[in-house]
Amino acid sequence: MSRRLRLLVTTVGLAALAWLLLASIERAIALAERFEGLPQGMRWLVGGVLLLLLGLGAAVAVWWLRPRRPRAPVTAPDRTSLEARIAQLRHDDAGVEELRNELTELDRRRASARTYLAVFGEISTGKSSLIAAMVPGAAPASDARGGTTREVTHYETSEWGDVWTIADVPGSAEAGGEARERLARAEALRAHAVVYVCAGDLTRSQAEELRWLGDFGKPLVLAVNKADQWTDIERDQILQRVREQVDGIPDAVLAISAGGEERFTRRLADGSTEDVTRRRPAQWQPLRDALRRLLAAGPLALEAQRENAVLASLHERTGERERAYRADEAERIVSRYARRAIVGAMAAVAPGSDLVIQGALAASMVRALASLYDVRVTDVEVDNLLRQVRMTLRTGTSVVLAVAGNALKAFPGLGTLGGGVLHAFAYALIFDSFGRALAATLAERQALDQADAGERMRELLSEVDASRLRRLADLTGEALRLRHEPSD
Repeated sequence: MSRRLRLLVTTVGLAALAWLLLASIERAIALAERFEGLPQGMRWLVGGVLLLLLGLGAAVAVWWLRPRRPRAPVTAPDRTSLEARIAQLRHDDAGVEELRNELTELDRRRASARTYLAVFGEISTGKSSLIAAMVPGAAPASDARGGTTREVTHYETSEWGDVWTIADVPGSAEAGGEARERLARAEALRAHAVVYVCAGDLTRSQAEELRWLGDFGKPLVLAVNKADQWTDIERDQILQRVREQVDGIPDAVLAISAGGEERFTRRLADGSTEDVTRRRPAQWQPLRDALRRLLAAGPLALEAQRENAVLASLHERTGERERAYRADEAERIVSRYARRAIVGAMAAVAPGSDLVIQGALAASMVRALASLYDVRVTDVEVDNLLRQVRMTLRTGTSVVLAVAGNALKAFPGLGTLGGGVLHAFAYALIFDSFGRALAATLAERQALDQADAGERMRELLSEVDASRLRRLADLTGEALRLRHEPSD
């Protein structure tokens, strides 16, 4: 934009602003004259309403501009209860072994009395170059394309007086790098402090990662890298915007230059070209000073924060393993009772005629699933739930039999197993739908919600995909073959 054009735009803008100001003053005078012409009672009423609106506006402004309280870190459960929960999980599960190893690593690092620091952030932000500057002699792999760090690597340094272990972790936000990102996050929580590296204004995913670190109460420094590529004004503007984005989560926000190598092509006097690699000097003194202040108390003083973060993460991961374990166990329980229902259904004439036998079987399944999810149920609650299930079956019998008939058409081998197969498959569908519905309700609500379980059961009875149809057909065939085999 030329200078004359900028002057013209500025002049037009000022003129428009002046016109709006004059129009506002004129309108205010007109309203004041109309206010004076109102009866005295009406003036008191209008004045009171205006004062109320002004007061509400002032209150909103004060609330909006109030200083934000720092968020309390996630509170971890005590270690004893966490160990007890882990001990109840399956011992042959690789995920459970990882949880036990995490506790072992927690103890090992505490005993080492060393300060652990993790350099964390997205790919291509200069984390490995920063570590090369922080640890003399370290040569972590780096590339402008990003994603060169594939595993957690530790570097030791005593340049700052104490022995420090600095972790170079895989970068986040890499396509297909979810497993490496989990490694990086776990290492960040194991460290006493984290240096989060970015290369300019924060993206949404970077802001979310910082909030995640803040939720665990980690001592945190946000290092805005590549500051040597900006002017002083640009650097100050970027730092100001970043500080506004993070809203006080990091303990310090500062600009650094991690250095590293830059490659470019230079044209020579004779017209030829050559590829040049030049080393950019690192400028990270502000980060060094911030870390010294932040970690001056030493590793023992920071151990409580580190342990809280690790145990809080273990609490979440243990919950994931518990949910997976219970889902697998619920699958086995439902299949076991569906198999029993198939065998018991062979003596029945219609799905609703064997309520005594199947009702007792269903009650046992309800108690087994409730015990799995640590939900206490009374006999009255079980009876009410089964009463609702029976009402559902009375209105949905035609749907169940239609699905069973389709299964016989899709898998004609079932028909060779003798009479009553339609009835048997119907009960397989009933118990599978009821069991899955109840397990989902117990897992989500941690209570025996009859309405929710009933609604889920109706959906499962009416919507049977091909894979579920095949599984139920196999279950029915297996149960009936075992029934017809002569016992020893």
